[in-house]
Amino acid sequence: MINTPAKNGAWPKVSVVILNWNGRHLLEEFLPSVFESTYPNLEIVVGDNASTDESLSFVRENYPSAKTIQNHENLGFAGGYNEVLKQVNADYFVLLNSDVEVETGWIEPVIQMMDADKAIAAAQPKIRWYKQKHLFEYAGAAGGFIDKYGYPFCRGRIFDTVEADEGQYDDETEIFWASGAALFIRRSCWEEAKGLDADFFAHMEEIDLCWRLKNLGYKIKYCPGSVVYHLGAGTLNAESPHKTYLNFRNNLAMLAKNLPAGKAFRVIFIRFWLDFISLLRFGLQGKSSSAAAISKAHTHFFRDLRRNRRKAGEGNPNFNNAGVYNSSIVWAYFAKGKKTFLEL
Repeated sequence: MINTPAKNGAWPKVSVVILNWNGRHLLEEFLPSVFESTYPNLEIVVGDNASTDESLSFVRENYPSAKTIQNHENLGFAGGYNEVLKQVNADYFVLLNSDVEVETGWIEPVIQMMDADKAIAAAQPKIRWYKQKHLFEYAGAAGGFIDKYGYPFCRGRIFDTVEADEGQYDDETEIFWASGAALFIRRSCWEEAKGLDADFFAHMEEIDLCWRLKNLGYKIKYCPGSVVYHLGAGTLNAESPHKTYLNFRNNLAMLAKNLPAGKAFRVIFIRFWLDFISLLRFGLQGKSSSAAAISKAHTHFFRDLRRNRRKAGEGNPNFNNAGVYNSSIVWAYFAKGKKTFLEL
């Protein structure tokens, strides 16, 4: 573990904020490792989205040093964190999923990296799978990237191909997006970007946030010296049609918000055809609910298009394009058979 203060002989204050919704069983399993963290200036916060399973009473009884904040209703990942973080005061926030196990010294390397470069707005650790700890985890792996059509993928995970961690991604590097499973963000940057987009509710919201930060000229980084283990699908099953709906709707909204108007039109036009292929694929697989979810996502995207375009900035002259794959990841993966990041 690195034990040198990040700056001026003192460690900045870090608040690890876990957003919970009816996840007492996850808190029972994963909170112990968080409380074993060795970072010297640490606050642990459990925010709650109006749970009905006595999650907060469990935390208050067993972890009295934790700060607890309760939302009046389930505001989703995005809205929930926005409300909770209004009541948290720290130099850095860490948005940590309730189903993540951490190593004791997981915070120090990331804070040292970020404190050494004020242009770094957000970062993530290496994320492995909790069930098979030698594998990268789907939602983050070794850092998030995005292709020219807005499809996100990771070093260590492209579509359904998940790699074993053999040290191939142990370089500290710029990425496009940091996973919301364990997202480190400078508080000043969170406030400058006005937090997450509550309209997303859940899924893709951290990519949208990182894109907005990159439009402001900031860097997003991956820190391999920090390792966490994510269970995944802790609150919404991977096969859920609702998850399919959110992913497709939010991805299109993200393009409308963050691309210049002319480019957004071209990219979204192509995406609609690619999404239609996914819809047909679900139909042929007998997954009619997932096919219907894509159709619903498109309908709601058009319904909300004007509102999302109003959220767009006046341009992005300072856009930091590190982490953009200037080709089609769909074509590379399915047509060319490139299954790993190192093959791209």
